[in-house]
This record gives sequence, structure tokens and C-alpha cells, in this order.
Amino acid sequence: VATFFLVGEQVERYPSLAAEIAAAGHEIALHCHRHTLLLRRSPKTVEQDLDRAVATIEDATGRSPSCYRPPYGVFSAASLAFARRRGWVPTLWSRWGRDWEARATPDVIARRAGAGLVSGDVVLLHDADHYSSRDSWMRTVAALPQVLDSAQSLGVPLVSMTEASA
Repeated sequence: VATFFLVGEQVERYPSLAAEIAAAGHEIALHCHRHTLLLRRSPKTVEQDLDRAVATIEDATGRSPSCYRPPYGVFSAASLAFARRRGWVPTLWSRWGRDWEARATPDVIARRAGAGLVSGDVVLLHDADHYSSRDSWMRTVAALPQVLDSAQSLGVPLVSMTEASA
């Protein structure tokens, strides 16, 4: 099982894909509606963005997100306060493949994301290239078997963000 932090504007474009992710049993989480740095946005526009994203995600998947990860991994005071009021688990990551970079190869992504993993690590990978280099998602898909092998070699179950924080 994986946790997908969905972007509302992409769910609007591809609602059936979001529904498919949910139907496959993956955890649905909130990223944002528009993928912009929150530090440049007023508290009101942040709240409106997150409310719109939640409504869009709920419409497409039938699920309410319980975890929240901000764009670029940067919480604003307003987004963090809003997330806590809504009861969402604020989430970041401890390992990443930096798979959005144009020069990232599947081997480099797998090495960055999987080398030295320990139980409890949160691995950040991307499933699309809307906010990164062209075709980056294909390199991520190619790296995924190696990343999963690294994670499974720990001998602990792979769990969703909600299961990990329980």
C-alpha cells in the first residue's frame, strides 16, 4: 500500500485516475489544489486552496484525506494551523529520490530513495511530471522495483502514513 498526496487541479483533470488509486486500496492524502509555494500566499487563499482540494478529492475518490503534505515540503504558519484544526496529520519525508530532476536516472532515484533505509522512513516519489522534468514519472516507475526491494529487505511491513502514525 502507498499513500498518494493528491493535487486537486490534477484530480480535476483526471478524476478516474484518482478513483482508481483509491479503489486499489491506497491511502488518499492531501497535497494542495494549486502546486505553489505557500509562503507567498495569504492565510485565506491557503485555506481556500486546501478546501477546494479536499472537495475535489472527496468527489473523485469518495474518501476524505487524513494526512497533509505541503508543496515543496514547506508549511506556512497558516497551512500548518489549518491542517491541525482539520485533524490532518502534517507529513514530510525522510528519504527522497529527487525524481523530479531532469538528470535523475532510475538507478540514481533508487539509490537516493532506497540506500540506507531504516524502519519508519518515509520515501517521497512522484507519480507524474506536472511540476517536474518531462517524463520524470517514467524514471520513477523504472526505479520503483529497486526501491521496493530495499524497503522489503528491512523485514517490516510497508504501511500507509495513517498506519505509521497510529
